[in-house]
Amino acid sequence: MKKRRTGKKTRRIRNIRLALTVLMALAIGAGLLGYQWFRVNRIPGFTREAEVFVYPGETLPDIHDRILAAGPKSEKALDAVFEDKKVEKYLTPGHYTIKPSYSYVFVARMFNNGWQSPVRVSLNGALRLKEEIASCLASQLLVPQQELLDALEDKALLSKYGVTPETVSALFMPDTYEMWWTSGVQDILAHQKRIYDQFWTEERSAKAASQGLTRMQVSTLASIVNSESNYQPEFPLIAGVYLNRLRSGEKLQACPTVAFCYDFKLNRVLDRHLRIDSPYNTYRYPGLPPGPICCPTKEAMDAVLDADTSKGYKFFCASPEFNGTHRFAVTYRQHMANSREYSAELDRRHQEKLNGEHS
Repeated sequence: MKKRRTGKKTRRIRNIRLALTVLMALAIGAGLLGYQWFRVNRIPGFTREAEVFVYPGETLPDIHDRILAAGPKSEKALDAVFEDKKVEKYLTPGHYTIKPSYSYVFVARMFNNGWQSPVRVSLNGALRLKEEIASCLASQLLVPQQELLDALEDKALLSKYGVTPETVSALFMPDTYEMWWTSGVQDILAHQKRIYDQFWTEERSAKAASQGLTRMQVSTLASIVNSESNYQPEFPLIAGVYLNRLRSGEKLQACPTVAFCYDFKLNRVLDRHLRIDSPYNTYRYPGLPPGPICCPTKEAMDAVLDADTSKGYKFFCASPEFNGTHRFAVTYRQHMANSREYSAELDRRHQEKLNGEHS
């Protein structure tokens, strides 16, 4: 009897040990699986930040090296996650930023679901013609240049954003904006319309009304100010000159508007150019031109809203100091005196240069 009880006890001990061994194995397996899940889902998987552009039609092998630029800690584990999440099948075009804190699973889902990072799009102050606007945007976004150019001439489309082919430049105020790289034409126009509307605060709208100008007239006059000078401290005075002329019924006689008629291809505006029959020729037609002649800056628009008309200036010309400033005048006689002084200095410098070349 004693031996029988001892045998049963031994078997129980053996079964307990076996059960403990199985439980321990299961615990270790579960732990390993848990660690593997945690490793690919939660643990940061990269050593560097990298920007990845995925173009339409590209496959996972096409962008493989761009992803490796982020320095994955385990390329094998990353590839396994990408295979498990079917990134090859669901890869979405866009601009993505991989950060060191991202896990492999998050990056896989990012590519699959199109979780893009915005790009910084800069519109510079030199944009004048629609071709330049389209080229600038197409060089920074995925949208084709011709598609943009066609949109900037599409009356029906532009009417949705409160502009026309003549006034659309007002929407593209020079600055740096965050946009989606895959933005389409309408996305871009809607974005710029929001920026334009945000600029027009109640205070600015009140200032425009006090000047007797509409929003678009402010943009148009600001574009002329931008085209006349790069010296911002004089913007309010230049704007004041044109407002004084408008209010007195005089033609603006702004040379940049004539240059616009020739797509800004003139080296100098000569008398023969002033005869061109165009509503943009402010030597021939009174009032403001039909729309902006460039993309007006916010600084120039604020200068129009805060224009200095108090001194009664109606003329200005480049300073003989050739430092980017101007001399302002109330009367035509004063203006001609300033112009002669500028011309004399210009001739003197030209002669000095010729003498230097022949010495």
